[in-house]
Amino acid sequence: MPGSSGNGSVTRSTLRQQIADALRDEVLAGRLQPGQEFTVKEIAEQYGVSATPVREALVDLSAQGLLDADQHRGFHVHEYSVADYRGIVEARSLVTDGMFIALDKDQDRFPPHDETRAVAALAGVRRRGEEAQRASLAGDLTVLIGYDLRFWHELGTLFGNPYLADFLHRLRVQSWVCAAQHLRRLSDLRGALWSGHTDLVDALAKRDTRTARAIVTSYNQHSLALIERLADG
Repeated sequence: MPGSSGNGSVTRSTLRQQIADALRDEVLAGRLQPGQEFTVKEIAEQYGVSATPVREALVDLSAQGLLDADQHRGFHVHEYSVADYRGIVEARSLVTDGMFIALDKDQDRFPPHDETRAVAALAGVRRRGEEAQRASLAGDLTVLIGYDLRFWHELGTLFGNPYLADFLHRLRVQSWVCAAQHLRRLSDLRGALWSGHTDLVDALAKRDTRTARAIVTSYNQHSLALIERLADG
């Protein structure tokens, strides 16, 4: 029956996404290390599910650059280099700068202050930023990554282009996967992590793209210097 087939498809698709999200979180948390190998069967047994949604989830993560497929063997966590990190930071900088250029040309594309929903959406992004700031200042990397990803994805969404928001999210996931492997070597991250989230929201709320650019530039420079220093040992 069409109805039964549709429900099964939705269930499998949801399971596929849940597995992909869970594995992504495992990588970000450092429980799956760069270069670590595993098979579809091992993941399916770990989560108690069939092989099909696991295989689909792993293919999705490979397409996102988080995993590499080993022909006839399985998958392994992608190993990012410092050069990769520089490239990712440059790419996400080009995306955010494009957002600011679009805002300069058309300030109506960013939620105006006099719309109730827009004000609420901006307030929601700012709350994510506040949580990210607290985690950053406390040196809680796992909590910071979660709120930081939500912060940037919701901020990108406010520009009204879901493709841009999704692409920026993908770049930020990749940058965190690369950075986290180095940051977790430090026993105390307090004061070492960027915490300018609310400053960026406040600047964009005022349509002050000059300040927003300066904040993002400072953030990128800080991130690169920190990761390069840690990578050099």
